[in-house]
Amino acid sequence: MLIPPKARPGDRIAILSPAFAAPAVAPELHDQAMRRFAKLTGLVPVEYPTTRVLDASAEARAADVNAAFADPGIRGILATIGGDDQILVTRHLDPALTQADPKPFIGHSDNTNILNWLWRHGIAGYYGGSTQVHLGPGPAVDDIQLRSLRAALLDGGEIELTEPGESEDFGRRWESPEALTEFGDREPTEQWTWAGPAKTVTGRTWGGCVEVMAQLALADQMPSTSDLAGGILLLETSERLSPAEVVEEQLRAYGERGLLGAVAGVVVARPVVSSFDVMPSAAERAALRAAQRDVVIEQVSRYNPEAVVCVGVPFGHTRPQWIVPYGGEMTLDGEAQRVTARYAE
Repeated sequence: MLIPPKARPGDRIAILSPAFAAPAVAPELHDQAMRRFAKLTGLVPVEYPTTRVLDASAEARAADVNAAFADPGIRGILATIGGDDQILVTRHLDPALTQADPKPFIGHSDNTNILNWLWRHGIAGYYGGSTQVHLGPGPAVDDIQLRSLRAALLDGGEIELTEPGESEDFGRRWESPEALTEFGDREPTEQWTWAGPAKTVTGRTWGGCVEVMAQLALADQMPSTSDLAGGILLLETSERLSPAEVVEEQLRAYGERGLLGAVAGVVVARPVVSSFDVMPSAAERAALRAAQRDVVIEQVSRYNPEAVVCVGVPFGHTRPQWIVPYGGEMTLDGEAQRVTARYAE
């Protein structure tokens, strides 16, 4: 697995919309994200032709990704947000460009498609960190977001992932002025849940958004079971609010496929369980999170009782969130109950 080199202050970073072009819908949020990104990292954001273009073709979006990898002056790529059709983009990507000059690609949700494509071509990336959700909105960038963004692009190193103690499923509506200055409604978080043996496992990560992974499986675009042997599986659900029984069915299928039996550990994100249109009570939200936790632990233990499992880590669609390695290494210490991510040097 090729680990892309780090950027240096003053380097240029491509800001792309390879899925949905959220900057076209909420340009003020995007502009605030760009100002914050430049100020907090010392890096120079560079937009491409489709960054702010709604309904750009898959070919045009892929052309921007290819152009960013082809430009030696671009030292990283950051996605503006996810979407729902990026699976159409990856067929148009050029592996020769990415392998000739590997660069860190950072994105989550539908960007699971590109991260998986890069992984299958031997290039590591980072899962998380959309500009439109995690950099632009609110009064400031969350500390763990900034720390892991800098680790992915600039600083490298090894970080123990910690719990910030609060979380939101969604922020303010993009069209409201409050989106620029206020976080969403945050609530206290639960302790992470650990399962499996009290041992330490280290492996390279793969996985991502459960809803996108289902598409990858149907399209036969997943890594082989042997390639995932000894790895750490990342799992998180999106704002589609997939219920526990859907997650259970998918994991059971992965178990039958041999995927769950191959990995050494599983890290599951704190799930999103509410939205602008669906707002369960606090007790109901806790029950929905617990239901997903229970089916994950049940299915992993059925197919791989030796796997170390940690549920509730803040990554994926929750905020605050850690950006985590994708193809890089993570360590799960089941005895000390610690999760450590390596962002390379």
